[in-house]
Amino acid sequence: MKSMRKKQSLILLISLCMSMGQSDFAPYFYDNGAGSSNGNLALFSISEDTSVGTHVYTLNGSDPEGEPVTFGMTFDKGSRDYFSVEPKSGNMTLIQTLDREVQDEIVAFVTITDGRNKVVENVRVFITDANDEKPEFLNLPFVVDVPEDAASGSSIYRVQAIDRDLGSGGSVTYYLQETYLHQFSFRLQSTPSTKFTIDGHSGVLRIRAGESLDYELSRTHFVTVVAKDGGGKYHGKYQVMTSTAIITINVLDTQDSPPLFVGTPYFGYVYEVSVPGSEIFTVFAKDGDQNNPNAMHYSILSGSDGFFIINSSSGCISLTSFPVQLKNELYELKVKAAEVGPDGFSDYSVTTVTIRVVDLNNHPPTFYGENGQQNRFELTMYEHPPEGEILRGLKITVNDSDQGANAKFRLLLVGPSRVLRVVPQTVLNEAQVTIIVENSSAIDYEKYQFLTFKLLAVEIDTPERFSATADIVINLLDTNDNIPKFSSEFYIARIPENSPGGSNVVSVTATDPDSGLWGEVKYSIYGSGADLFLIHPTSGIIYTQPWASLDAEVKSKYNFYVKAEDTEGKYNLAEVFVTVLDQNDHPPEFNQNFLERTMIIGAPVKIEAVDEDAEEPNNLIEYSIMKADPDNIFDINTSTGEIKLKPYIRSMEIVQNITKQKDCRWSVVVQARDRGSPSFSTTAVVKIHITEANRLKGPMAAFLMQSRDNPMKALGLTVSIITVIVLVTVMISTIMYFRNTKSNRITPARRIIRRRPKEQHSWTFRPRFGQSDQSFGKFFIDDDSSDNHNTNNSSPRAKPPAPSAPVLPPPPPVHSRPSERLRSVPTVSGSLASRNTSRSSSWRTSKSTDGAQRSGQDKDGSGISSALVSELKMRIEQKINEANQGYYY
Repeated sequence: MKSMRKKQSLILLISLCMSMGQSDFAPYFYDNGAGSSNGNLALFSISEDTSVGTHVYTLNGSDPEGEPVTFGMTFDKGSRDYFSVEPKSGNMTLIQTLDREVQDEIVAFVTITDGRNKVVENVRVFITDANDEKPEFLNLPFVVDVPEDAASGSSIYRVQAIDRDLGSGGSVTYYLQETYLHQFSFRLQSTPSTKFTIDGHSGVLRIRAGESLDYELSRTHFVTVVAKDGGGKYHGKYQVMTSTAIITINVLDTQDSPPLFVGTPYFGYVYEVSVPGSEIFTVFAKDGDQNNPNAMHYSILSGSDGFFIINSSSGCISLTSFPVQLKNELYELKVKAAEVGPDGFSDYSVTTVTIRVVDLNNHPPTFYGENGQQNRFELTMYEHPPEGEILRGLKITVNDSDQGANAKFRLLLVGPSRVLRVVPQTVLNEAQVTIIVENSSAIDYEKYQFLTFKLLAVEIDTPERFSATADIVINLLDTNDNIPKFSSEFYIARIPENSPGGSNVVSVTATDPDSGLWGEVKYSIYGSGADLFLIHPTSGIIYTQPWASLDAEVKSKYNFYVKAEDTEGKYNLAEVFVTVLDQNDHPPEFNQNFLERTMIIGAPVKIEAVDEDAEEPNNLIEYSIMKADPDNIFDINTSTGEIKLKPYIRSMEIVQNITKQKDCRWSVVVQARDRGSPSFSTTAVVKIHITEANRLKGPMAAFLMQSRDNPMKALGLTVSIITVIVLVTVMISTIMYFRNTKSNRITPARRIIRRRPKEQHSWTFRPRFGQSDQSFGKFFIDDDSSDNHNTNNSSPRAKPPAPSAPVLPPPPPVHSRPSERLRSVPTVSGSLASRNTSRSSSWRTSKSTDGAQRSGQDKDGSGISSALVSELKMRIEQKINEANQGYYY
């Protein structure tokens, strides 16, 4: 029995082994885990920005028997097919656009089969986020009503926006772009955000510190708020997405005298030794209405977190718990001061009280303005302030709430080099920041309308090296610091003559880089050449006077100055040169239309016309013979106007053979034409008398022949020759007279002549018969006695003749002196020596000179004028009388 069972068991075992050797096992997927690009899609994720058609995964598995396998993928009914699988390779491709915000995971079924066995697995594909969503604002539209006395820095609205992206792409921050509606023009204008500020994280909209609302100035503000996500990758690129919305802020009219806090900004400190009930700080506000001030009621609006209270009457802020219980190191309390009037609370103001928990070096330096913490300071000022001037409009306080070395920091001003400097440069705890002008020329409105600086506060002796930054923006106002500048130092213009009045000449341009009215330029002209011109005061166009008539023949060059002047009298000059272009507006003109010329055979005659135009070729003249009778007799030089006979006419016989006229007078019509465009011409009739050359030779004959046609020229020359001859004669006679007077001067006698008594002789002067008055000075002396008297044997003296008429008185007796010299009596043509043996030779000399003078007068055919002769005659008689009376005795 037992053996039988053993046999059955053995048979069963053998059968089982045989059946196992013939079994078919199912294929299976590889499980490669997360992060693998092939396998069974275990923990597989895909970004939502993956493009359609992208190969995203490869299904991978095998069959235990080594049979080939195929892959597949299916989805639930009603769901979209997002992927397609290539059966053989298992490559999985995206075929639908993914959107994580709509569906963040995909449920699918992947299959693997060897043809007989099929394995199905349920997988989940996770869709990861990409930054593809913009922030979306909630509760649109945004309309806020704010009273005009809302405190600076107070929150007026909270903006909310959500971003459905995850991570940094889903975080939202806010900033402003402000526009406003002008209450008169109702135009939207975009300006930098100045009135409002928004907390970048919470979206709380506040009135900017240092700013206030005024219903009378602007009743509505339109603030553009921008919601910006934290950025992220989309299609492989980093992008930041934003959305905008407009907040309409309506300013409500209230009383204009709210309470005023005194001594702001407020800073309080909580020390380690402080206890609950310790007074931290006391604020003080007074009513803006000074005439009837109301009592103040103080309260804390926000920021205390239950650790601080304020006395409603005194404004004293107290601590309510121990310092160790304070969760923050900095608290900003919004303190409200409201006026208590007869009708309850009315106007109020809100300020910020900054309370620091000291002795912890975990706060950077902080900048404060007039109304609290501030990281942006603006100032409006005129350009080019004096160097060394303090920018008093910037009221900046810097504070570090730490103690000791933790509160020591350095101030740096980063911006355009050497323009401004900051004082002080090292601060302990707190200081008032002073900005001083260092380079005035760099603060130029024409270069920059605003200047931006970074004010840095950096701790010095701390390992943390905390720092703070504040922006300083200086808006510049323009001043009139520039003069107009011409585009050129001089202008050259040309205008045709005879241009009508009001014609444009040239346009000048000057610019002034100053803004507004200071940049407006007015033009004017002056100078000696500006009388005929005007200039438009704004356009700079120079044109001629309405009555002006430009004539190049009268004046072709003008120059004057043009002046460009701004509204304050700053000016610049440029010189204008105007050239009047000549036009052909004058025809050639002859002296007269009928001319007469005498032509000698072989010599030309010349006619001339004048063209009054100023420039070539308008004043260049060409001559031509229009008509001659008979024809083909004369040639004319087209340039000079010289008319001459044809070369074959060489004698009067040929001329007489050509014409039957005995006087040989021919008429020629000559045309003078200028070379201008259009061309003008003038004609004249020339009467030409032809004759042969004169037989007289020499220049005088030639001159007379040439002067036949111009007798006034010959007469003028004759008168000139006669005038020259007369002047030369008078000059020669005058020179001879003064020469004789100088050489015949009688000097005193030094010898005494003793004379014996003798009979008295008379001297007779008579002119020759037949002589004219002009030759009266040539005379003869008749000697009636031939006796010679010797006063000394060694010096015989001739006895002078006794003239018969006129009878002269006897010479007085004179005692002779040894040193006396003989003296001579001057005459017209010589000298008459007294008691000299050479008397006969003197008379011969006188007579020969007299004869030469008479012959010279006869030859020249002209004499001395009667007035000169009379004067000479009178002077000679006077000399003879003086000589007889004073020296002969």
